[in-house]
Amino acid sequence: MADQVAEQTKASAEVTQPILVDLGKQRPKRIKALKQGNGKLWKEVVDVLDEVKGSLGEEADGKIFVPVILVYRKQSRRFRRGFPLLPSP
Repeated sequence: MADQVAEQTKASAEVTQPILVDLGKQRPKRIKALKQGNGKLWKEVVDVLDEVKGSLGEEADGKIFVPVILVYRKQSRRFRRGFPLLPSP
């Protein structure tokens, strides 16, 4: 009995590579719609999931795909005037 549970845990704990999708720079309205599960960006995420499921074929049967979406803002680099970044030797 314990062997069967261990085998099932191993089978369900199979690690697959994550799929990264770069949606590029987007307007705040589109990001807000994405957070609500609507809009063009959400449709693009769903299309990518469908494409991945199609490419996996029978391997995708019984697996649950969970999209993890990261929204970030690139901060600009600020330089201080008059202060060197590294001390001179």
